[in-house]
Amino acid sequence: MKITLITVGKIKEKYFRDAVEEYIKRLGKYCKLEIIEVADEKTPERAGRALEEQIRTKEGERILKHISEDGFVITLEIQGKMLSSEELSSKIENLGIQGKSHLIFVIGGSIGLGKEVMKKSDFALSFSKMTFPHQLMRVILLEQIYRGFRIMNGEPYHK
Repeated sequence: MKITLITVGKIKEKYFRDAVEEYIKRLGKYCKLEIIEVADEKTPERAGRALEEQIRTKEGERILKHISEDGFVITLEIQGKMLSSEELSSKIENLGIQGKSHLIFVIGGSIGLGKEVMKKSDFALSFSKMTFPHQLMRVILLEQIYRGFRIMNGEPYHK
């Protein structure tokens, strides 16, 4: 299975980069992983709705360039469906059984995803009603994908 993670912005903190590298290494046993970082737009402190929408649109255009037609697109959205680790594992496994061998996970920037990206989504996934920094979300997502493969393979994992 191929998993592509498309994310807005780069990881600045070394400890997040180290965590991402660790999960890339661990996931190598289970899948082919590709991480694509697209540039983020600077959002002024008091940006209005119109400006925020323009920013989401610009970032969205960058994201859409990397979404291939063969991929099953899973966007991370606060309003998405919440799954347990076991349910996410089952979803990934079932998609593979259905012939969806390329999963594309999308993490938006600091103000979320644009409408066009959400339209392209095949499944909206939520980790919480809370907002997380997108750099931390990358680590959390990779950990959950790794945990999902461990569950699928009947391997031990921390509960």
